[in-house]
Amino acid sequence: MLPSIHRGIWRAADHILRTSRGTPPCRFLSTFNGVPVGIADAETIFALSSGHGRCGVAVVRASGPASATALRCMTGLTRKLPPPRTALLRSITDPQSKEVLDRGLVFWFPAPHSFTGEDSVEFHIHGGPAVISAVLQALGSVPGMRPAEAGEFTRRAFQAGKLDLTEVEGLGDLIHAETEAQRRQALRQMSGELGRLYQDWTHKLKRCLAHVEAFIDFSEDELIEDGVLNQVDKSVCDLQAEMERHLKDERRGERLRSGVQVVIAGATNAGKSSLLNTLCQRPAAIVSPIAGTTRDIVETALDIGGFPVLLSDTAGLRESLDLVEREGVRRARERVEQADLTLVVVDCTDLPSDAQQAAAFLQDHLRRVLPNQEQPETVFPADRLLLVLNKTDMLPEERRLKLDRELRRVSGLPPVCLISCHTNEGLQDFLTVLHGSVKTLCGDPLSGAPTLTQARHRAHLQQCFAALAQYQRYRDIDLALAAEGVRLALTSLGRITGRVGAEEILDIIFKDFCIGK
Repeated sequence: MLPSIHRGIWRAADHILRTSRGTPPCRFLSTFNGVPVGIADAETIFALSSGHGRCGVAVVRASGPASATALRCMTGLTRKLPPPRTALLRSITDPQSKEVLDRGLVFWFPAPHSFTGEDSVEFHIHGGPAVISAVLQALGSVPGMRPAEAGEFTRRAFQAGKLDLTEVEGLGDLIHAETEAQRRQALRQMSGELGRLYQDWTHKLKRCLAHVEAFIDFSEDELIEDGVLNQVDKSVCDLQAEMERHLKDERRGERLRSGVQVVIAGATNAGKSSLLNTLCQRPAAIVSPIAGTTRDIVETALDIGGFPVLLSDTAGLRESLDLVEREGVRRARERVEQADLTLVVVDCTDLPSDAQQAAAFLQDHLRRVLPNQEQPETVFPADRLLLVLNKTDMLPEERRLKLDRELRRVSGLPPVCLISCHTNEGLQDFLTVLHGSVKTLCGDPLSGAPTLTQARHRAHLQQCFAALAQYQRYRDIDLALAAEGVRLALTSLGRITGRVGAEEILDIIFKDFCIGK
């Protein structure tokens, strides 16, 4: 418990702020161990909450103690406020000049039943720039109101306990989602599913810590039942196993959030840039019969069956005396090393006519293209690699069909797709295979346990896992150090959701063991 003098410091700070700014007293949004944390500025914030630009309807939101005043000033309401969460059609006026700015709907959200947990009001107005500007200026003239900073509404919602950090991040991801799979994952996280998983682990860790500390403090008084530490041991092992499974997700959630890195690689003049242009359906890269046209990385974002893909075209891989081309080849190889999925494009007219010889040719080609694959016995990662045989329109149909049939029988090769960027032959089958590979890399955002979506989640969970290992290491040596391991694990886990408390530990001690009756 923090000493009560800290509360006096908070009150003194509040008094200084009031006397220096001339503003009303600040309101405390939440507490940590009984001490006020997260002072809400006495000024009410407002901002345009809908998208910028011309639109049919724009939403202007205000949140804070002056929201009711703003609603009355700008709608002419003199008596009671409208019913909560009920649309009311009103003329919206300038509080000073009384000029009518627009006619629209207003909504009143009294605390604590609002997004921020504070008194809030929304003005649904016409979305012309002049109307929006006039309404925002009018709100700025209301005493105690100021424009909101970026993310301030959501920050106040977090401070009021309306959202934890994982839900805040889910909300941000939902706003920025560009594909269907991203939307599904973000909505699932915003709904609190990931946060509830971590809160469940947090509850178990609090119970473990409470039991260990109770054993340390009260075991000599015979107030603690036998076998309490054995229960803690089992709980810690079970939690470690759950966390280990959670961490071994191959970064599916993070990959879905940021996009799958797909790199087109291969020799010069194989049709890499043509494939890029075909997939993005625009001339994103220069196509030329001159070998070595592409020197730098050309990137484009795609939606492949609802999954986000960042597609990169790279320089043709060959030895060159040209310094610029050599730098392009270096960057190409670097990008292949970083890729989640590599599309190795091969000119199928360069293949030997014999299927076995063609397979050997392709395996040798893959070893030259891919990093760290020089050994002849290398097994190519089928889930991270697609072979794209381009220019099939230049092969006789009989040879093309035979090549396709026989290469499918060859073991040791990744999936093979025969296409023609010139005629689009085989393109649909290739897209089906590509979609399957991307889906495997991202996983289904709606099935199974919620996945990690942020690098910081992974870092804190790894710290939590290491701290639990400390408990096991010191369990039979020094129980106080073992308890500290559980406490560190609890702190690391709490940093993910933004909720770390010590008061609840004491509550569990007294509830479970009835100490001090």
